[in-house]
Amino acid sequence: MSLTKAKAVLFDLDGTLLDTLQDLATSGNEVLAGRGLPPHPLDAYRTFIGNGMVNLARDVFPPEMRPETEEQIAAVLEEYRAAYSRNWTKTTVPFPGIAGVLDRLVADRIPIGVVSNKAHDFTLQCVETFLGDWKWDVLIGAREGHPRKPDPAGALEAAAVLGVAPEDCLFVGDSDVDMMTAKAAGMRAIGVSWGFRPVEELNWAGAEVILETPADLLAWVG
Repeated sequence: MSLTKAKAVLFDLDGTLLDTLQDLATSGNEVLAGRGLPPHPLDAYRTFIGNGMVNLARDVFPPEMRPETEEQIAAVLEEYRAAYSRNWTKTTVPFPGIAGVLDRLVADRIPIGVVSNKAHDFTLQCVETFLGDWKWDVLIGAREGHPRKPDPAGALEAAAVLGVAPEDCLFVGDSDVDMMTAKAAGMRAIGVSWGFRPVEELNWAGAEVILETPADLLAWVG
């Protein structure tokens, strides 16, 4: 496998940089409890996360009770956002080893950014709160009127902001959505083994390599 060095790194957020699973799950289960529905176990949320907050808020419901109309979806999204606003700082932390990698990337002047399907305002808040020790060159979350991953628009926008050609960017993530985004954008698809989705999913979706630890990323940039 080629070890051609990349010039910039774009990261997914949830499941890649930050372990947000418990806080996202707590928020989803609060929405369900408010509707008199039973909670999901923590691991169930691994499959709900990655396609944006709208889909998460919808998918936690049983299929026969899933909101379908714009009004219903807007209502559950509002409930989920309110719950997450209460919970997002309770247990979320960067994954072990992330801090050291970001130290090196910034010290080596490698441009870094985040492209997430998390709502843009929460993306900014999470980065500022949990990853604010590092200078981020571009931060893109889910914004109204902009397509979400796996559409490559956000990744390509980020590369343009960085002034780096897509083929010189690594796109690092923990889901098939991230790998498909990387492929669609013409970027290097880098999967992580510590995230919310199984490694088999990443390989199926076209990961060029699976990182066993965050430090493994450093072999791919320079």
